[in-house]
Amino acid sequence: MKLNHFLSSGSRRAARVLPAMAALAALAGCSSSAPLFAPDGRPTTQVQCPAAGTWDACMQHARGMCGGAFDVVRQTTGGGVRTLLFACKAG
Repeated sequence: MKLNHFLSSGSRRAARVLPAMAALAALAGCSSSAPLFAPDGRPTTQVQCPAAGTWDACMQHARGMCGGAFDVVRQTTGGGVRTLLFACKAG
């Protein structure tokens, strides 16, 4: 009986949390990872956007993170995802 209660309680919690997480991911549109460093020492950031979209979605995300200009370090597409590695220009 207690196991049933635990499972149903966890299911209810998951039913509340998972839609919220999905909504947050949908709003973000892209994801980012921890900074790496370019050869010149500038920190870089990697963002991933759906491959079904355009590169513009990733570019706009990078512009927003940098507050303007940035340099593209690498662009790849694979597994249904576009990956952009960029470094913000010094300002």
